[in-house]
Amino acid sequence: MANVQYYDVILKPVVTEKSMNAMSEKKYTFLVHPEANKTMIKEAVEKMFPGTKVASVNTQNLNGKNKRRGMIVGKTAKTKKAIVKLTADSKEIEIFQGL
Repeated sequence: MANVQYYDVILKPVVTEKSMNAMSEKKYTFLVHPEANKTMIKEAVEKMFPGTKVASVNTQNLNGKNKRRGMIVGKTAKTKKAIVKLTADSKEIEIFQGL
């Protein structure tokens, strides 16, 4: 695997109705680097957001969707999604506070 630093692991948060409802249970959803594993995701969240403690990480590999423009058929890029559950005594992640 290429040299992926902790700030390259988390690409962006996922803001959907389902992910916003899960925040009440201290579960946060992020799009992550496709080659990142669970330990890398855990370290990245704890370093990027001070005061957070990760209890568990669940990941999903999402295949690209088929897209068509006229006769040309292609696929969108594959992505990886991570659902991070924080411990009960952990601080909340601030980027989701204003949403």
